[in-house]
Amino acid sequence: MNKIWLSSPHMGGGEQKYVQEAFDTNWVAPLGPNVNGFEDDLEKYIAHNSKVACLASGTSALHLALVLAGVSNGDEVLCQSMTFSASANPIVYQGGVPVFIDSEKETWNMCPHALKAAIEDRVSKGKKPKAIIVVYLYGMPAKIDQIKKLSEYYEIPLIEDAAEALGSTYKGQKCGTFGDFGVLSFNGNKIITTSGGGALVSHSEESKQKAIFLATQARDNAPHYQHSEIGYNYRMSNITAGIGRGQMEVLDKHISLRRANNLFYKEIFKDINGIEVFTESSSDYYSNHWLSSILIDENQIGFSREDLRLSMLEDNIESRPLWKPMHMQPVFKDCLYYGSNVSEKLFEDGLCLPSGSNLSDEDRERIKEVILKMIR
Repeated sequence: MNKIWLSSPHMGGGEQKYVQEAFDTNWVAPLGPNVNGFEDDLEKYIAHNSKVACLASGTSALHLALVLAGVSNGDEVLCQSMTFSASANPIVYQGGVPVFIDSEKETWNMCPHALKAAIEDRVSKGKKPKAIIVVYLYGMPAKIDQIKKLSEYYEIPLIEDAAEALGSTYKGQKCGTFGDFGVLSFNGNKIITTSGGGALVSHSEESKQKAIFLATQARDNAPHYQHSEIGYNYRMSNITAGIGRGQMEVLDKHISLRRANNLFYKEIFKDINGIEVFTESSSDYYSNHWLSSILIDENQIGFSREDLRLSMLEDNIESRPLWKPMHMQPVFKDCLYYGSNVSEKLFEDGLCLPSGSNLSDEDRERIKEVILKMIR
């Protein structure tokens, strides 16, 4: 049978005109009208006085956020443990030291209580953290008002990893606009894609231009090549940005389709004891449901998340365990961790189900049949 992917690229049809224009005008470079236009489109979409710099990836955006936040060698950065490694790796790029924070059960994101305990403990030891990285897991907004309050009280810059959350909101405000910096991703599996790409969100033109300066090898304003700072080759290309401009035309549609997938799974499991679909805990939260996920209680239902994953795989359907927490990763095994076992339990019981905006009715029927067969 044809492969049903977890989350595959979904083109809207309008991308080619922007890409063709780049070729026709010979703007085949890491600057040009599409880059400027994509940044303008994003600034209008996420609003809230946002300034956007388009970059090569979400990871590069997070790296530059740390640079702009002043993180340097030996500085500690508090980072959500329940996330993909790209949230933590840039801390090490900067010579920083990751300190991982547990999740809470409602949003699966950074626990404000564990964050407060970590800050107080590090400050008491003379190790005040240099930044906080909160992640919006699978598109779900965090308890960002509580986290922001701690950030402001202790005067620690707040970075939002909104790589999975373009279009998600908390109390009507777009994710990625609450902190000092926000990070977006346009990787091939995201809500919209440029094949590879990302963006840094800030709140001042000065920060945006500084990010662009650093992303273009930090070349000084001189007729020759002169550099007074370390720079990076992080700027998005005009061709890539053209794909992004076309994708912006279908962003809201793709979000509605992802949210419809979440409703599809809720309908399947509504009368099933032992399986819980991850969804918003109140009307304050609006998730794009980039990925729809479930928690499986093996004691109640009689099978594990791994049993279901393998059963779906036999039918050529991709599913995936939740992110393995960073404090459980071999590469970060010596890092500090604050919290209990919430993220560990989520990893043990959680499964991401096919969630692409391009799932067909036939795809959903195949998925449903495998699930119901497993339950029976």
